[in-house]
Amino acid sequence: MAPEALSPRPEPLPARRFSPHPFPVFAIAPRPRYRRPHVTESDYELVQVASGAWSVRARIEGETFHPVIGPQAEAEALYVRQMQIAARAAAAKREFVVWDVGLGAAANVLTVLRSLTEVPARVRIESFDHTAAPLKFALTHASELGYVVGFEEPIRNLLAHGETRFQHGACEISWRFHEADFPTWLASPETTSVPGPDAILFDAFSPARNPAMWTLGIFRGLRRRVPQDAGGTLATYSRSTLLRVTLLLAGFHVGAGEATGEKEETTFAAADPSLVTRPLDATWLGRAFRSTSAEPLHDPVYRQCPLSEESRKALESHPQFHPVPA
Repeated sequence: MAPEALSPRPEPLPARRFSPHPFPVFAIAPRPRYRRPHVTESDYELVQVASGAWSVRARIEGETFHPVIGPQAEAEALYVRQMQIAARAAAAKREFVVWDVGLGAAANVLTVLRSLTEVPARVRIESFDHTAAPLKFALTHASELGYVVGFEEPIRNLLAHGETRFQHGACEISWRFHEADFPTWLASPETTSVPGPDAILFDAFSPARNPAMWTLGIFRGLRRRVPQDAGGTLATYSRSTLLRVTLLLAGFHVGAGEATGEKEETTFAAADPSLVTRPLDATWLGRAFRSTSAEPLHDPVYRQCPLSEESRKALESHPQFHPVPA
């Protein structure tokens, strides 16, 4: 997803310009709407991360995908093991659906697929990104990246036709790529033609870099699409208070996620509270009330400010913090 241009040092601005809060707000001053440049394979390069693994760097954004421990190790910890995708797909009595939000160079989705080799299941992957350029780059450098090896033909079909079907060991895979602006797509009628997610791999650039992907509206839209008869889950690399408040107010139950690389925690969310093994508690809630960066993004402009009174009351009444006695 494309980044928002940043000022080198955000300055405090009057609250009335960005928010109804009666507090000073630290914000990135709004700029003219960002227009994505035409992105090609030449806008990416191979880089070796701290673990020794090879990954992809986006030159325009100045971002390295899956830094520190590398693409496959991060995806295994954050998505495969934490979300128990293989076990849940095996237990599903219907097609198991994964939304891959932020396809990039496909490390997340290909690591998930590799974990399904011996799982007798039907799995549907719905991948989203505004460009196929990093996937094309990854295919060109399959041997260096490693995780791409064995999936070259399905990727070629995906790039050529926008979708592909193939047998991967015991698992039957249907994979579709939506090359679109995700916030626009999620708000469009087209979203109803795509089956709701059992698992959401959320891997957009950070709120400061790409605020349009982290608004309360985005996560409410995702929560609405989680099937009501299933325990849909979402995992992402961020552990920020702003993100966790956003997920809670969107209707998820939220907990601390597994460590990856230099991150001691990530974030795990689910529609079903029983799936959250380390739920945020009253201690976390107290920290959120004191935080100077907790209010969700209501618009695609990054800013930092404390909770509004409305958000505070909504958090206090969230069922996660009012467990029903056994």
